[in-house]
Amino acid sequence: MRKNYKLLIVAFVLFFVYTQESYAQYTTTKVKSKHEAYTDSLKNVEYNYVFPILGQGVYKKGFDIPYPIGIMGNFFWSKQDILIDNLQLGFDNVVNPDNSFELIPVVDEEGNEILGFGHNFNKSYSINVRPDIWVFPFLNVYGIFGFGNSHTEVNINRLGNRDFDMTSVVDQGISTVGVGLLVAGGVGPVWFSGDFNFTWNKPELTDNATRVNVMGLRMGHTFVFKHRPYRNIAIWIGAMGIQMQTDTYGSLTMREAIPDETWDRKDQIVANYWDWYNNEATPGQKIIADKTMTPIIDGLDTRNGESIVKYGIDKQVKDRWNMLVGAQFQLSKRWMLRSEVGFLASRTSYLLSLNYRFLGFKKKLKG
Repeated sequence: MRKNYKLLIVAFVLFFVYTQESYAQYTTTKVKSKHEAYTDSLKNVEYNYVFPILGQGVYKKGFDIPYPIGIMGNFFWSKQDILIDNLQLGFDNVVNPDNSFELIPVVDEEGNEILGFGHNFNKSYSINVRPDIWVFPFLNVYGIFGFGNSHTEVNINRLGNRDFDMTSVVDQGISTVGVGLLVAGGVGPVWFSGDFNFTWNKPELTDNATRVNVMGLRMGHTFVFKHRPYRNIAIWIGAMGIQMQTDTYGSLTMREAIPDETWDRKDQIVANYWDWYNNEATPGQKIIADKTMTPIIDGLDTRNGESIVKYGIDKQVKDRWNMLVGAQFQLSKRWMLRSEVGFLASRTSYLLSLNYRFLGFKKKLKG
């Protein structure tokens, strides 16, 4: 019974021994016969390091696995459309400070949103560090720590039943912290992986961090150098799915939120608003407008952008999935360079990474 248990463990490990990951590295599975000498040398390795667990058994079977501990530097850029719903507004109430920043939904008496949104998008980049460790030959655990910049453009194109043209642009720094895990396996030079991470992104002008869940699925092929079997080039295709925490709250001055081209049209925007207010708005809409939009219009008209606006929104990416194409050059078992492009519908992304790996902790000798 114990022997069968060991055989089952070995079979499981050999199936998942290969590895590749998003924000990680790629290594090869069992090498071809033309690298027989290299394979034999792997079988003779005395692996006396703590991680990955079961690493000795993997080497005994002639499989090549990455050094277990790594640190990666990443540059990541993305652009994607976003959907906005459930807008709530508050403002600095000079007359009655006790009611300052009370968030009120911008909806009419029937629950319909008074403002409509057009094309909204976010562009951002981040520079992050990703330490990781292979706990098992098929399971990697990692952290993400980084910073970057976010550019969000929100376009309001409807006020009640009329066309309205007002744009808000917010640029702000953003910090990121997160955790993730990856499972991987392969047959020969063909491999697959599933990567799952959870990050908390804190923009400067929001009250709360936004949690983002990412799932990446990849399948690829590795081409091993004939005379240097530890060196290879991997290419892959895949898909990435993203889900954001929907509710976001923050505050900013109107000068921070509204670009120069909107300020240049402020007279037109103000006139359009008051024409709607006086001729089309229902009594219920006027009550809501007086608590939300009217103070903002007054601030745009008379206070030169110094009004502080607090907001709450529900947001989500327009397209949750996109395709991936990537490649990695493994110079040695210590150094890897990779690049990956994401595309499909309204989301595009680019990743450039440099990874350094090392063996880590040795096992304590018995006796």
